[in-house]
Amino acid sequence: MPAPDIRLIAVDMDGTLLRPDGTIPDRLWSILGRLRERGIAFAPASGRQLATLQAMFAGTEGELDYIAENGAHVVRGEQEVSIDALDPAFVARTIGRLRALDAAGTRLGIVVCGQRSAYVDDRDPVFLAETRKYYRALEVVDDIAAVADRVLKLAVYDFVDGEAHTARALADLRPDHQVVVSGAHWVDVMNTGVDKGVALRGLQRALGVTPAQTVAFGDYLNDLELVRAADHSYAMADAHPDVAAVARFRAPSNAEDGVITVIEGLLAAPAMP
Repeated sequence: MPAPDIRLIAVDMDGTLLRPDGTIPDRLWSILGRLRERGIAFAPASGRQLATLQAMFAGTEGELDYIAENGAHVVRGEQEVSIDALDPAFVARTIGRLRALDAAGTRLGIVVCGQRSAYVDDRDPVFLAETRKYYRALEVVDDIAAVADRVLKLAVYDFVDGEAHTARALADLRPDHQVVVSGAHWVDVMNTGVDKGVALRGLQRALGVTPAQTVAFGDYLNDLELVRAADHSYAMADAHPDVAAVARFRAPSNAEDGVITVIEGLLAAPAMP
């Protein structure tokens, strides 16, 4: 069967591209070179901040495209495609609500995700260890409510269950804002219209690429719109049921380097006449 005319591949990171130990499969580096030779753009798409993604792919020859902060920050090389900041008054109110929720017994930590850096004022070692996995540029401050930066996202670490507790507690923020479960413990709050799918469509426009020329991989709820924006959409073998229901195809799990296997298969297919 001839290979489709692929021009853009967007890949979620945690639970999708990254192995269970959080590392990038070694086989990816040679694949990136092959993609570049064929004129196929590669875009990591993550809830992680831009600085973290850029550090993870440091040393990669050529420019990559990045969908960071669950779509609130999109960059092509050195060029910003889009950035979407929250209203400061909304940020202050929501921080107050989250602090009250924590005080009432729903143990959580708050990350203010700014354009320059991420910020926390909770020094709990478990929270800090989890936060540092995703935010390379991280400042521990006295009061996150006093941060002077454009806030792209509020990321909430629920120590027990983000979907069951924090997401439900913030459900009334919809439809004015996005409340997205991005992991078992993480819930992200962003502006309405900010998600990985909107970001991917913006990147498609910037590249002159269609959904039919796009491949997307995801595994969790914050990937729903990402896979919807690509005709060649893949849910990982152990994806959340809602993602599996939306994606057109399945990929082996991240433990089996499923993203790599699918891309290698696409590259190996004979070119269309």
